[in-house]
Amino acid sequence: MGVNTNSIHNLEPQLAANRRFWSGWTGAEPHADFAIYRSEIPHPLFNGVLRVRDQSLDAAVAEAKERLASTTWSWWVGADSDEGTAEGLLARGAQQIIDMPVMAIDVRAVADAEVPADLKIVEVVGPDEMVGYVGAYAEPLGFGGDVHAQAQRELAFDYPDVVRLAGVVDGRTVGTCTLSLGTEVGALYCIATHAGFRQRGVATALTREALRITRETGRSVVTLQATSEGEPVYRKIGFEEVSRYRLYQFPA
Repeated sequence: MGVNTNSIHNLEPQLAANRRFWSGWTGAEPHADFAIYRSEIPHPLFNGVLRVRDQSLDAAVAEAKERLASTTWSWWVGADSDEGTAEGLLARGAQQIIDMPVMAIDVRAVADAEVPADLKIVEVVGPDEMVGYVGAYAEPLGFGGDVHAQAQRELAFDYPDVVRLAGVVDGRTVGTCTLSLGTEVGALYCIATHAGFRQRGVATALTREALRITRETGRSVVTLQATSEGEPVYRKIGFEEVSRYRLYQFPA
């Protein structure tokens, strides 16, 4: 019997969704065996190597260092990486910087969002809204640099099947959630809440709204990678850990 494509335990579609989303920054489909992406946003999640398979690791490291020179980047190692990739990176001088769970949920079993009374959820489409969106996630997710420049990069993101949800209180964007619908499963990114608005259900409401939108498209599964702060929130919604990613970085 084949693997149930609607099961949260069918891992490959979730990993493929992650590769496709990040490769949107390059404006191309991810290479099947050696996927590199570069956004120019100075953050290790926004530039890097998504996986390398059936290739010389020495050659892959040399190419990655050349193509990602002068930016901050990381190397993803997950269930779709060659066995021994992590050990090979460590032996070549890299250090592990992040270990995060891959979590998934069956959206058919989730109720619609319960939105706090003062919170309005809107879809971000224009330049002014994008500045507010980036400004809201920059501090919680550890981004530096020019918010306006980063907003322009978001607007130029070459991936049409993305929905950006903003949580707005009194006209101010205080929470964010990016939903990618470019593959057969939904994938969530940039879930963040401004420090002054935490513990009020903003991230939960945005996440549940993204699940509702995904369910309306006919998809059954949503996947994400969780931070230590976000993981308890997602578990309360119903997400389960199905795998893990470890990210590595070479010294500058």
